[in-house]
Amino acid sequence: MNSKVIQIFVSVGDSEQAENIATALLEKRLVACAQFLPPMQSFYRWQGKIRSGIEHLLILKTQKHHFSAVENVIKQLHSYDVPEIVALDIIDGADDYLTWIKDETI
Repeated sequence: MNSKVIQIFVSVGDSEQAENIATALLEKRLVACAQFLPPMQSFYRWQGKIRSGIEHLLILKTQKHHFSAVENVIKQLHSYDVPEIVALDIIDGADDYLTWIKDETI
């Protein structure tokens, strides 16, 4: 199946922020599913220094044409100056699952 479905990855500082972003996106029907993984240790360069911190990875499933709207909601609710918001095409998957994602997003 040629899919126009994507997964969006967003790093957040804590589970409360992950829940707030996930709930807002689900209420607006911009995503069909939101999951976040347990805390992970992140290492990154920020403002010329190597830093580290504990983050959660939020994984969102939606249609590709919703990316801009999802990005806007995340930026409104996210505490980072430059949040990680990256999308990957789902190139294939179970037809019924991909159809469900499309049916659950407006």
